[in-house]
Amino acid sequence: MNRLEELFQQKKSKVLNVYCTAGFPQPDSTLTVMKALQDNGADIIELGMPYSDPLADGPVIQASGTKALQNGMTIAKLFAQLQGCRKEIYVPILLMGYMNPVLQYGFEKFCQHAADIPVDGLILPDLPEHEFETEYGDTIHRYGLDFVFLITPETSEERIKKLDTLSTGFLYAVSSSSTTGNKKDFTEVEKYLQRLQSMNLKNPVLVGFGIKDKETFESASKYSSGAIIGTAYIKALEHSDNIQRTTKEFLEAIVKAED
Repeated sequence: MNRLEELFQQKKSKVLNVYCTAGFPQPDSTLTVMKALQDNGADIIELGMPYSDPLADGPVIQASGTKALQNGMTIAKLFAQLQGCRKEIYVPILLMGYMNPVLQYGFEKFCQHAADIPVDGLILPDLPEHEFETEYGDTIHRYGLDFVFLITPETSEERIKKLDTLSTGFLYAVSSSSTTGNKKDFTEVEKYLQRLQSMNLKNPVLVGFGIKDKETFESASKYSSGAIIGTAYIKALEHSDNIQRTTKEFLEAIVKAED
């Protein structure tokens, strides 16, 4: 059983996945951020690989990616930083990014190096399902990596079921068809999540985009296995002079009362 399976078996609700950008805020702060997230209540760490043209990301995450690129972050540097991280980091790690830099690195080499860490899974929003099925999925699974597909409120029921069969780990339910960081009407989001819940999908569902505080986390978790927070955490880190303290305060405001 892999780490994601184990997590979702042990924790049936309010699973918290936190997104952070590799190489942000400082070139060498990736592991410091990851350790702070793990120590203060994050169940999953979603590590963003910065890219110059991140289609699904809002301005805050885009800016963190630009800063990370200016800091010299590359996929090769990220893998170097992650070497030996499993001595300290035991929660599941997902790499989130875009196909262009992964293909430049070499797809099989990327999967192999991710598995060597070991990373648990990948989120590549611009990898189409057809290419996943015909070209890349076998390589991903050969290296024991989970692959998470994204769905939106506009995704048809038929397609949701198809992506659910292709996904392993969990299904990423985007709360609305927009970029990260935008405000959401959670009444509509709850209806969408109730619809997903009624479909009896094989994967747990985590909700992302617009989750920023205790209220939105609770709302998103009502009809799903948990939620993904990105923009709000990146904002907190932007002006931080102490990553550990900032992360502790940020996560305590969301999960403290749950303990």
